[in-house]
Amino acid sequence: MAVQPEGAPCWADAMFTDVEGAKSFYGDVLGWTFGESSSEFGNYTQCYADGKAVAAVVPPPPGHEDQSQWCLYFASPDAAATAGRIREAGGELLLEPMRVGDFGTMCLARDPSGVVFGVWQGDAHEGFEATAVPGAYCWAEVFTREPAKSDAFFPAVFSYRAKQMQDDQVDFRLFDLGGDPVLGRMTMTEDFPPEVPPYINVYFTVADCDDAVARATKLGGVLRFGPMTTPFGRFAALSDPQGASFSVIDITTTEGEMPKVTDVS
Repeated sequence: MAVQPEGAPCWADAMFTDVEGAKSFYGDVLGWTFGESSSEFGNYTQCYADGKAVAAVVPPPPGHEDQSQWCLYFASPDAAATAGRIREAGGELLLEPMRVGDFGTMCLARDPSGVVFGVWQGDAHEGFEATAVPGAYCWAEVFTREPAKSDAFFPAVFSYRAKQMQDDQVDFRLFDLGGDPVLGRMTMTEDFPPEVPPYINVYFTVADCDDAVARATKLGGVLRFGPMTTPFGRFAALSDPQGASFSVIDITTTEGEMPKVTDVS
């Protein structure tokens, strides 16, 4: 897969205290297989869908055994320059740009509303080897209680063009790159418990949403929303047994008309 344009989601990983438990869960729910863990890089373990690298799991470093969560990385040709824009836009760098062997350069950051994300300047590892096929990444949405902060921040860092969905029920915005939507932004309502921090919700593609939900809940996952059929596909929001939120979507099962959106000046 070619190097992604700047600001395109290009990789996802998650820290799990119980990596073997995570492998067992996602292996069954998403059909993943797993590579050898790399002790040189903190036992980082790649996940594969039909032989293509689609994500990774890793144990947390000592002293960082927080609740598990998925981290989405955005492509950058120059991680240091992107880190500079993150600071200028009011974001916080949690990890300064750091070279990872010959794989590439990464940094971790937090937007002004509290959303954590990564930046990846690919070298030998360019990112996702497959997307939008069963087991692979498909889509992501920023969930925030302070949408104005995220709405100003992400386009300032990644030159996104914003479009607002015309819907009285939800406050939802799309960020476009080159005319294609690459990221959503959803305002967190009072339906979200106050202890749930802002986050990026990552969607993984599945062949059958209901089957994936059944597998996940049987293994200790928690169904948070859905399944629901939309113009984009049939999806459900879940938490895995270690508390990491994610969604599954069957993009072949759709219903209804695409919602109207308007450009945001």
